[in-house]
Amino acid sequence: MPDLIIAACDGAAKKNPGPAAWAWVVADAEARPLRWEAGPLGHATNNVAELTALAQLLEATDPDVPLQVRMDSQYAMNAVTQWIASWKRNGWLTAAKKPVANKDLVVRIDALLQGRAVTFRHVAAHQVDGDHLNAIADVAASDAATTQEPAGTAHGARAIPEPRADRTTAAPAPRAPKKAAGRAGKSSSGAVIKAKFPGRCHCTKTYEAGEKIAKNAHGWGHVECRETAGA
Repeated sequence: MPDLIIAACDGAAKKNPGPAAWAWVVADAEARPLRWEAGPLGHATNNVAELTALAQLLEATDPDVPLQVRMDSQYAMNAVTQWIASWKRNGWLTAAKKPVANKDLVVRIDALLQGRAVTFRHVAAHQVDGDHLNAIADVAASDAATTQEPAGTAHGARAIPEPRADRTTAAPAPRAPKKAAGRAGKSSSGAVIKAKFPGRCHCTKTYEAGEKIAKNAHGWGHVECRETAGA
């Protein structure tokens, strides 16, 4: 039995929400990829895809072996490791007294984490020389979101997905919240608008020009992420 399983998971949604999918890759203790899987979700948000990817990974790994999970979604990671405690105390309401988004997935993951030795490591998404396992999961999820077909080792795939140049970017320069709001356009807090330029949400995922975004405590980002800032 291995002493440690190292894995990464990721979700993708085209247009967010839009055609979505999840993916994970499992490696050995030296971070060498061993197996992977990706699955379609139909029409869903990026956050649903991220949480589903984590749930699928937990279900696909031995609960008796310590697991290190690498992921680029701060929303999914914080939801099940930090915010969930206050959500439970508040009767599954956020700090803004609104129902917790994606509650069923959060509850599912919480149950899968019980009695397991799981550590989480946040990694930056789409970075040149970034985490190799996360890049594999990112490509697998993106491809499955496009094809809406399951894929992976269990489905006969013999090769591990290779990160592509078009899925990596240089690390973004730090940007003040006011500047980010100015790029997106003027609007009141919480309003939903269409982004004038591409940008990056506080969940670390990017949004495209023309995509609907909303104001949150960190600036501008995905509509479904606006409640997480106050979680």
